[in-house]
Amino acid sequence: MKKNIKDMKKALRTVVVLAFILTAPIFVIAQNPPHPNGGGAPGGGNTPVGGGAPIGGGLIIMMALSAAYGSKKIYKTFKEE
Repeated sequence: MKKNIKDMKKALRTVVVLAFILTAPIFVIAQNPPHPNGGGAPGGGNTPVGGGAPIGGGLIIMMALSAAYGSKKIYKTFKEE
């Protein structure tokens, strides 16, 4: 009797997960991208799509932090041996 209940719970869980996977694309619809010139007339401004935020400073900080974290992990690994 208990085995049937466990099998039913497993089958129900599988059906629920499968139903979610099959219906998720209907509810998760992306928005259209913004107009290149902020919605203005053509030639009204040359703003790049996405706003033109600089990523150079953040990229350098992220690379420096990941290098420091990696070297810490390597140091810790060799120190334990």
